[in-house]
Amino acid sequence: MSVVERAVVAACRAVLWVSTCVIFVILVANTVLRYATGSSLQWANEVPELLFPWLVMSGVVLGAAQGAHITTSFLMDAVPAGVRRIVGTVGWIAVAGLYATLSLATFRMLEIVHDETSPILHVPGSWTYGCVMGGMAMLTLLALQSAWVAWHAAPTPPVDPLDAAPPQVPAAHW
Repeated sequence: MSVVERAVVAACRAVLWVSTCVIFVILVANTVLRYATGSSLQWANEVPELLFPWLVMSGVVLGAAQGAHITTSFLMDAVPAGVRRIVGTVGWIAVAGLYATLSLATFRMLEIVHDETSPILHVPGSWTYGCVMGGMAMLTLLALQSAWVAWHAAPTPPVDPLDAAPPQVPAAHW
């Protein structure tokens, strides 16, 4: 794992843990307060709404860093290694360009949405748009790293699906 990927993963894990814990504590405290006293904290519904986009975006970036998103690679597995290298690199550069475009577009919108504030805490709308911008910037870095890896990957022969062994299916635990 490269320095860039380690930094992105560490930042996203921290955001994921902090936002999940804060959301959980606030919702539990508000529920207990509601059942114990019949009242609730007015701001307790607003904080999870503000933190949830951060939680989701950090999960999206972590999924990308771990290669956990759905991919279709059967076409790439069927082409020669030289073609795979070029197509993989160009594809990742295109993905990085699209993420960078989204990040830049979100940055340009920050000033517009900054004036919109949440009703109780008066948190500016740029708070949530900032997480989208940061997430897209991190996805850009990860895509550029993937382009680098694709370009410098050692050539491997294409996989023939007829010669491949059937996948091992794990047994059920129950």
